[in-house]
Amino acid sequence: MSLAKARTMPGVMELLPLDQIAFQNMLETIRRNFERFGFLPIETPAIEFTDVLLTKSGGETERQVYFVQSTGSLKKGEEPSLALRFDLTVPLARYVAEHEHSLSFPFRRYQMQRVYRGESAQEGRYREFYQCDIDVIGKDQLSVRYDAELPAAIYAIFRELNVGPFTLQLNNRKILRGFFERLGIADGEAQTLVLREVDKIDKRGAAAVRETLTNAPFSLPIEQADALMHFVAQRSDSHASALAMLDALGSGNSTLDTGIAEVREVLRLLKALGVPEAFYVLNFSIARGLDYYTGSVFETILTEHPDIGSVCSGGRYENLASHYTKSKLPGVGVSIGATRLFYQLRKAGLIGTAKSTVQAMVAMMDDADLPLYLELANQLRAAQINTEVQLEPKKLGKQFQYADRAGIRFVLMLGVDEKAKGVVAVKDMLRGEQFEVARAELTQSLRVEIEQSEAMPKGL
Repeated sequence: MSLAKARTMPGVMELLPLDQIAFQNMLETIRRNFERFGFLPIETPAIEFTDVLLTKSGGETERQVYFVQSTGSLKKGEEPSLALRFDLTVPLARYVAEHEHSLSFPFRRYQMQRVYRGESAQEGRYREFYQCDIDVIGKDQLSVRYDAELPAAIYAIFRELNVGPFTLQLNNRKILRGFFERLGIADGEAQTLVLREVDKIDKRGAAAVRETLTNAPFSLPIEQADALMHFVAQRSDSHASALAMLDALGSGNSTLDTGIAEVREVLRLLKALGVPEAFYVLNFSIARGLDYYTGSVFETILTEHPDIGSVCSGGRYENLASHYTKSKLPGVGVSIGATRLFYQLRKAGLIGTAKSTVQAMVAMMDDADLPLYLELANQLRAAQINTEVQLEPKKLGKQFQYADRAGIRFVLMLGVDEKAKGVVAVKDMLRGEQFEVARAELTQSLRVEIEQSEAMPKGL
């Protein structure tokens, strides 16, 4: 019988155990901060009904859907009625519409799950990846004040992830649409098309975007295109300069005026929430490509690694679940692409391999004493010390080698001499030292060593 080649498809993440621990540590940091800001967890199925998932509102992603078909229906030629979710926003819309009468509004949810897209295999593009989302959904209306709370939560996460300097870039689509209207681009569909091009400035460059806008099908007059490019090139460098940028816009149409007022409120509350002004920037080029954003839009950039692109993005939408319910459910949300973020942080040297979650290992000294070793392990586990037991006889050197490769710090030995003296021999694999501890004091001694290690600054 020929063997199938062991392989994974391109565009998925599969990690070795210590890297998996590092990834899970990152997820736990994100989760902990989501909960600190008062968000509640939900999970939705990976598989949704096709007609629920494909609501013609998701843009490019809807052309990258994986359909699901059971083997039992393959011969019937049936159209797939199920598909894998391509983001967490559409399932959230379905969830809120379905459970609307059981939820308390504003509904504050976080969700950390895998999503699936038929991406072409290339660096930074994944077919299966984790998204970590927070959203606040209102009933009928939702204050713009929530638009400030979300970037404050993202600030807390990236500060704790210790990824170096980063910038929360803010804008408001109402400002963009209001400015377009002032320029004479009044048609809503034309504004949407221009917004999509503006959103490509970081990828294509300002010159390429300007050229596109001045040629068919846009064919904007040179003066109009130049005014537009000058406008979107503006960036603040302080809280005061952000306010000055808004002042310079003056007043114009109601869309522009509303956008200016909303950004002022977001800036005011970011300051009140304790986000240092060095970490947020008003950037008039931030548009976000998805059509459902209607107000505030956000992107987070690692200052020293701009090539990575946005590591967190989101914004305001006026009616999340319009395809599923007549209720008006406005909301605001942000999403962290955790898989891409992890790979990029590791590539940039900002995240390393984690320590093993196994803190101690009881060595097999004598097969007849296995019950004694299991008792010792239970004693340590009861004290919240993660412990493995060697269950098969091996040379002690081989057991040390195993512990070293697995990243286990303490190897515990209870042989004839140790039993006679009432002690346990402890090999500290990190320091290369060996010492004896009275068995009655073992748990406390290891706990002190572990707590001291955890208290040391990262990188030491």
